[in-house]
Amino acid sequence: MAPGWLDALEADAPDVVAAFRGIEDGRFISVRREVRRRAGAGSAERIAAELRAVADALAAIIRTMPDEAFRMPGGEADWNVAQALNHDASARAGLVMAGALAAAARWPDDAPRVLPSVPGSPEATREDLLRKLEKSQRIVERSAGTIAGHETEPCPLDHPLVGRLRCGEWLLFAGVHDLMHLEQLHRLAGSMTSSVAAR
Repeated sequence: MAPGWLDALEADAPDVVAAFRGIEDGRFISVRREVRRRAGAGSAERIAAELRAVADALAAIIRTMPDEAFRMPGGEADWNVAQALNHDASARAGLVMAGALAAAARWPDDAPRVLPSVPGSPEATREDLLRKLEKSQRIVERSAGTIAGHETEPCPLDHPLVGRLRCGEWLLFAGVHDLMHLEQLHRLAGSMTSSVAAR
């Protein structure tokens, strides 16, 4: 059964949520299938709007978390919450910029290999994280404008965990990655609520 926050987000981000549900259900092959199906020609502006809804959902939970939560375990490796959220904001910007560079035929010959799971700053504050998230969304919207009309073109980005996707597919996958971290935040919020209630 899907969590309530995911069901609520689906109205504003149906394509991102549909692709993410494969991870929730343990059907990883369906993630690639849904990304391919939903990120076709003419999808870039629609997906950028969905990524705005996802960014708003991330911002909402960041605003309501207590200060001490940002130094708590973030649900990935040994990172704290600040590191995980910093990582997510950087990753969403990097993935969509890769798609935009390929769409504009500006892919650099010396592009570095993707390093997944690079944590952000462990000391980031609520305000730092909100600023970085908003900056990443501006990059999403600019990149979507470049990707529009080129969604089905190949992108040379070779991610060691995901492989290669098309330009528009990286835009959608950035949202799937966001939801992985949003899910971690909701789990943390739920455990904090349970802990308070048990006192």
